[in-house]
Amino acid sequence: MNLAPAIVEVRDVVKSYRRGGHVVPVLNGISFDIAQGEFVALMGPSGSGKSTLLNLIAGIDKADSGQIRVAGQDLSVLTEADLADWRAASIGFIFQFYNLMPVLTAFENVELPLLLTRLSRRERGERVELALSMVGLTDRAEHYPSELSGGQQQRVAISRAIITDPVLIVADEPTGDLDRVSAADVLALLERLNVELGKTIVMVTHDQRAAEQAHLVRHLDKGELIGGDEANVQSR
Repeated sequence: MNLAPAIVEVRDVVKSYRRGGHVVPVLNGISFDIAQGEFVALMGPSGSGKSTLLNLIAGIDKADSGQIRVAGQDLSVLTEADLADWRAASIGFIFQFYNLMPVLTAFENVELPLLLTRLSRRERGERVELALSMVGLTDRAEHYPSELSGGQQQRVAISRAIITDPVLIVADEPTGDLDRVSAADVLALLERLNVELGKTIVMVTHDQRAAEQAHLVRHLDKGELIGGDEANVQSR
């Protein structure tokens, strides 16, 4: 049983979208906590609301009602500008298709979030070198995304996600575009970030093998959590 304090608190969250003249409900009163230092996988069929829930937790979107708190911050009270600043400082993003800038080197892609900080060029360089060494890509620092394999691009993206030392890492299908070997490497890296650095990770995935790398699996279906606190807990 994890006695760590909750770093993510979701309370009675409702979210729907408008399509034409119709309102399509996506999340129906979701409530749950994520403990600090946990590695959680969100699973469910297409349209179950898992990516929407991830976007709400990451501050990319806002709930229609209910409350989401991350590290004590109530996201509903933030303006769009404040929310953007909060995301930049607090959330590390990992996407299925890497979202790297093709005209920037691996080094420059990782450095990008630090350009919004007051760090000196030397301090930024030291951080980038450390982050790239953590993902085993020091020798690829000057390569462009087109010169890297899919697995290497995703490792660059992970390096970029951790460069600001975020309180939470969110990963949306991080292995969805990778072969089995590269996917295993990326999942092992996420495990290291969780175990060695204590990073809290929330990962959306449809891949059972990827979910097995997490320590807690929460299942969604038709906008509701299935099983509540009886979700499948993986052995560490």
